Parts: sequence; structure tokens; C-alpha cells
Amino acid sequence: NAVIVQIRSVGDAFYPSELAPWSRYLTGKEGEAPTPNYDPLAWMIEQAHQRGFEFHAWLNPYRATFDTNTETLNKDHDFFKHRDWMIKYGETGKEKYYYNPGIPEVQSQLTTVVEEVVQNYDIDAIHFDDYFYPYKEYNGGKDFPDNRTWSAYQNAGGNLSRADWRRANVNKFIKRIHDEIKAEKSDVQFGISPFGIWKPGYPEGIKGSSQYDELFADAKLWLNQGWLDYFSPQLYWKNDGPQSFTSLLKWWESENTKKRHLYPGLNTVGLRDVSDRPTEIVNQINVTRN
Repeated sequence: NAVIVQIRSVGDAFYPSELAPWSRYLTGKEGEAPTPNYDPLAWMIEQAHQRGFEFHAWLNPYRATFDTNTETLNKDHDFFKHRDWMIKYGETGKEKYYYNPGIPEVQSQLTTVVEEVVQNYDIDAIHFDDYFYPYKEYNGGKDFPDNRTWSAYQNAGGNLSRADWRRANVNKFIKRIHDEIKAEKSDVQFGISPFGIWKPGYPEGIKGSSQYDELFADAKLWLNQGWLDYFSPQLYWKNDGPQSFTSLLKWWESENTKKRHLYPGLNTVGLRDVSDRPTEIVNQINVTRN
């Protein structure tokens, strides 16, 4: 069994860090240490291990803020230290700042953030969820405004399409995180819980959004290449709909050519059009066991 706890949500830290300020969601004010001062991450790891649980440190790499009220940010936040790394994105009144995945220095910084945690703590895994390039629905369907970085890539002789370039940015980052973790501590796992549909039509009959085309996240490649120790696709749908839980799970299993741990993510709360959610979830657990 494992406990998965988010320790970095928006360029901050729920632990003492040289790379990010204390999270306001821990103490009420960004950059302010707990009173009395202690290390919440070390405490959580100790408590988990005492009870026989693995501890998986969950980080959100690309999201920098939850809004555009920068007055709440600490002076040590990357927004102030590296303003050129940030892109504002979202519908009016709902904008957030994101790290630009197309900047090599961003990839290096975020890798260093992970390395700091792996080096300093007795964690069992690093965990990412489904946030890479942000969902278009967050911005009324409009594209991510990374024109400056895209133009720089083209001017430097880059010949990939814009979509392939974005996917390459994320792929390079995922592989680098895996390799750096293993170089530091080979027994620490790397796991991701991506959006559950790679592309519509995979497998046949599946409809819905495409992580490959909308988030520029090629999770199938990561699984095929073995860049992850465990894979937890968010299969947040019922069994008999256009996003069939069972069909998707079987498809992801067929793509698990490196035989990594496959832990499907179940939605115990938000399942739509299901009159008896407990029974649906139990049935999905049984599908997984079988």
C-alpha cells in the first residue's frame, strides 16, 4: 500500500527547500515556515513507514500559480526570479501562470526540484498527475500562447511541427526525471497518473479528449519505453459508456510491453450517469483483479 501526498502544487513546497518558498496552503502565507518550525514531509514519511505504507511524493511540475494575484507570492517564487519562464493562460478571471515547458532552463530547474526531494528524503516514489501543457478548456478552447519560444525553436533550425515540438519537450522532461531519479537512488520509483485516453479510437470505439493532441503528453510512449515504474491512468468512467473503463484498461495493459506496475485510477465520486456508484466501483475493482 502507498500514501500519495502532494508536496508541490504551484511552484511552492510543503517542506524546507532551497528552490521554492513554503506553501501558503500549509501555513496561510507563502514563504512562512510552520510555527513551531518542523518538516512536514519528513514527519509524513516517518508516519507512513511506521504503518507499513510506501510514501509517494506528488509534485505538480508545470503549474506556477492558482491565480494572477502575484501579491500573495513570496519574493523567492520563480515568478519573480524567472519572470520570462512564465506564461499566463486561462479564461478572463480564471487565469493562472504556468512554467513554459519549451524552455530548457525550465526543464533543468524542475528536474533539480525533484532531485532535491529524492536526495534529502527517504521517499519511495515521485508522482506526477495529468497536468502537462494545460487543457484548452481552461482557456475557452484557445491555444497555449508560447509563440516566443516556438519562434526561437524555428529560428534555431528546428523542423518539428508545433505539436510534435511540444510533445518532444514533455517527453524529454519525463525521460530526464526518470534517469535522474535512478542515478540518485535506483530503488525510488517514478509514477504518473495521466489522463486515461491516449487518443480517441484507441481502443476502437473510445470517444473523448486526446491527451496526445491536447495536453501534448504521449503517455503511451512513456509506458512503452519503460520510463516509469508504475502507470496509473485516470480511468474515471463507467464500464459501458463511450469511455469504457474495461476497454481502456485492457488497451493500456496491451501497451505495457515493459511489464510495469499498472494501477488504474478509479473515480469514486465523479462518475456520471451511474445510479449505483458503489456497485460500479466494486465491479471495476473486480475487473482489475481479474
